[in-house]
Amino acid sequence: MASLLSLSSTSLTRLAVVCNHPSSSFKGDSSNLRARPCLFPPLKLQLKGKQLQKHPLVISCKASLSPATEPSSSPVRFRLDNLGPQPGSRKKAKRKGRGVSAGQGASCGFGMRGQKSRSGPGVMKGFEGGQMPLYRRIPKLRGIAGGMHAGLPKYVPVNLKDIEAAGFQEGDEVSLETLKSKGLINPSGRERKLPLKILGNGELSVKLNVKARAFSAAAKEKLEAAGCSLTVLPGRKKWVKPSVAKNLARAEEYFAKKRAASAAAEPSS
Repeated sequence: MASLLSLSSTSLTRLAVVCNHPSSSFKGDSSNLRARPCLFPPLKLQLKGKQLQKHPLVISCKASLSPATEPSSSPVRFRLDNLGPQPGSRKKAKRKGRGVSAGQGASCGFGMRGQKSRSGPGVMKGFEGGQMPLYRRIPKLRGIAGGMHAGLPKYVPVNLKDIEAAGFQEGDEVSLETLKSKGLINPSGRERKLPLKILGNGELSVKLNVKARAFSAAAKEKLEAAGCSLTVLPGRKKWVKPSVAKNLARAEEYFAKKRAASAAAEPSS
């Protein structure tokens, strides 16, 4: 105790300096610290016949690279061997049990009894328990509105009044192509493959050469009265088997001979 009280003032000053910096590991007097010049001269190495080669330092540590710092890989081209759904987009269907031991209850979600709890295809779509189903109760539409093929148009119709208003000159040809060029018809979609049919609404005052697949009875009468020449274009032949085509040709030849024989027998009688 007496030795601690006999501390000089200088030692107390040094102790205060050390206590002011409790986090520092330096235990000496900071006032004595000053810069001192180096007493050793720098050494220069001179190698004769040898040159120092600097090799680059390469650090390869692929495992430590995070996904964000990995270099961008080249785009992968889609092929049949690497196509697949996105992860998590497809789930396996739940396997339904068949009893208490499955852990899904006694009926496993199928219910107690009935057709839906049995094995097999179940109930067909639209079945309403035996009553008249909705798809049979609603009214039906005829023709194309009801989805029937018989209601689809088979020709591109043009009336005589439209041909008269188009400004055809005498002797001109009226066909599907000329009517398109005049702008009378502009078929689109399925109608582009349909043939032309002339209807008898209106009158015609000039003589024309009309080529169409079909003529109505009124149109044919009015065109013949106006002195027009009518040309019925052949229709699209339906494909038949070679054996059927051979029998049709034989029948046509037979009836042609019959018509020729009857025509030769009429003048003699």
